[in-house]
Amino acid sequence: QVELVESGGGLVQAGGSLRLSCAASGRTFSIHRMGWFRQAPGKEREFVASLRWSDGNTNYADSVKDRFTISRDNAKNTVYLQMNNLKPEDTAVYYCAASDRATMTYDSWGQGTQVSVSS
Repeated sequence: QVELVESGGGLVQAGGSLRLSCAASGRTFSIHRMGWFRQAPGKEREFVASLRWSDGNTNYADSVKDRFTISRDNAKNTVYLQMNNLKPEDTAVYYCAASDRATMTYDSWGQGTQVSVSS
């Protein structure tokens, strides 16, 4: 099992920036990908971005491309989500997740951090 703890959420005006952090502990050697997901009120959880742990390969949802950047600090077992030019529609609870090499599914999740963007 991998334990994940997010931090860095908050309230920001449209056009502003925030950086989310996700610290991983436990069976970190088993991680295949780290991902960020978000869930807005009344909506399904959706994919935001992911990073392959072995080589840093990244993927983004079209809605955040060119505005959000996922990165990592291997020494700290931490993944970041830099969010620039935030929009009110980015308001959601953001979750960090880790997929396991054996299952290739996101089976470890953090507790979530609230991001609110005012217009």
